[in-house]
Amino acid sequence: MTLTEYNSFCESLPHSHHVVQWGDSHVWKVAGKVYAIGGLEGEALARCSFKVSPMSFEIMKTQAGLRGAPHLASRGMSWIQWFSDETLSDDELKSYIAGSHALVAAGFSKKKQRELGFLPEA
Repeated sequence: MTLTEYNSFCESLPHSHHVVQWGDSHVWKVAGKVYAIGGLEGEALARCSFKVSPMSFEIMKTQAGLRGAPHLASRGMSWIQWFSDETLSDDELKSYIAGSHALVAAGFSKKKQRELGFLPEA
């Protein structure tokens, strides 16, 4: 996946905001909370960290091309870092990024979720 493809996909998710921080990392946030962190090698996405469920974390962290995300998993957070396409295709990676977006949004208060349109008005 190229950086352009990664950024275009993340931009398509509701209430997404892009920043470059922590060096040259392309960080995507939903309402101020991080859901994807992409690192580059030239114009290609060389690694991408994203949030997963605790069960998915336990399964995925041992698969080829995946590991617990440095600095996040070591703090007890369920974040995976993809670093090669041995296990996940581009479409599968996009699916996990969208899932991370949904997990992060689900962590907001019900009021905030309604304001952002993730839940119907009460």
